[in-house]
Amino acid sequence: MSRANRTKSKGIVTWPEGERPRERLLRLGAQSLTDAELLAILLRIGFKGTSAVELGRQLVKQFGSLRAVAEAPLIALRGFKGLKGKGGAKAAQLAAALEIARRISLPDSREKVRIMGTQEAAVRLQSQLRGLPEEHFRVLFLNRNGLLLEDALLAVGSVDKARPPIRLIVARTLQTNASAVIVAHNHPSGVATASESDRIFTEDVFSALKPIGVKLLDHVIIGEDSLFSFADSGMMDEIALAATTG
Repeated sequence: MSRANRTKSKGIVTWPEGERPRERLLRLGAQSLTDAELLAILLRIGFKGTSAVELGRQLVKQFGSLRAVAEAPLIALRGFKGLKGKGGAKAAQLAAALEIARRISLPDSREKVRIMGTQEAAVRLQSQLRGLPEEHFRVLFLNRNGLLLEDALLAVGSVDKARPPIRLIVARTLQTNASAVIVAHNHPSGVATASESDRIFTEDVFSALKPIGVKLLDHVIIGEDSLFSFADSGMMDEIALAATTG
């Protein structure tokens, strides 16, 4: 009987021990496994007639790549055959494991992260916001020396709707005792351009922070392979000038 037939009919438990993903991982290391086999270890079991490895293959095939699986919204995972049961527990388990992997790729929170300009902010923000299917709005809160005090996700929504209340940004700024702020969001379309609503929102944030002595350093928009910076484009200077003369 071929391995493919064993996968469909009897499951991983009937495979020769040397071929089982978990045993191979323990013997040879995680790098020896395919994307589907790594997913299979997270999923643990498949469903009737389909092994965990085959379910992993189906996930990779459906979404196109392991990265695409990791970036898929939870509702898409919960709708996938084999992940629907038990109140979404398997989908939640998979999403949690992939989120852990994403966070590990970020700078260690125990290390001091200093952000002095758009380049430093972009490195961090692109790893968090690029390729997401929905618009996410994040805020970096900094002290007077550019040290990152907090990196917060404040809103998630559809296009032009991931806008946290201005009062929430002000409240978190006061809570962290920040001296400067960088706001950022992604464009799910992949195109990093500033819309009129982006400009208006930036003006509103600038005006709300100015009376409490906090500077809005930048508004960064993340696309698929590019970014837009209000500071680098000169638009932050225009907003500051308009607030002074207005």
